[in-house]
Amino acid sequence: MPIAAGVLMLLGFWACWPLGLILLMGLAFWSWWPLGLAVLAFMIGSGRMGCWNHRGDWGMDRWQSKVDRMQEKVDRLRGRMERARNGGGQWWGQTRSSGNRAFDEYRSETLRRLEEEQREFKEFLQRLRFAKDRAEFDQFMNERRNQPRDEGPQPQTS
Repeated sequence: MPIAAGVLMLLGFWACWPLGLILLMGLAFWSWWPLGLAVLAFMIGSGRMGCWNHRGDWGMDRWQSKVDRMQEKVDRLRGRMERARNGGGQWWGQTRSSGNRAFDEYRSETLRRLEEEQREFKEFLQRLRFAKDRAEFDQFMNERRNQPRDEGPQPQTS
């Protein structure tokens, strides 16, 4: 039995040092392949391999929890956007009252006016882009009309 105790002690010592355990596995495979399989089984079963965990699902629950958290955030954002679409106000919820009715009216009127100006400005930019595109297209067509036409290769006369 002292040999078995020595082997277990040796395995316990090498298990603390991953490089040594890998070397031990290599030597075990080199000497006798069933011994190498036993060392490999020990490495996997002891949880000493850093890329595997002992839960049996190899870290999938960690990824699942991250996906679940992300889904919760997306659901919250989607709910806020739905409330804004249905109830008006800002995308994060209704506009809160400041407690001063005069200021609240001024703020709502200013926001309405700014939204109107923003809409008008976007329409202006669209018209400007269209006019620019139209001018570039007209210039291209005029240049194309004024170019001499090439009828292809001319037959040579001798």
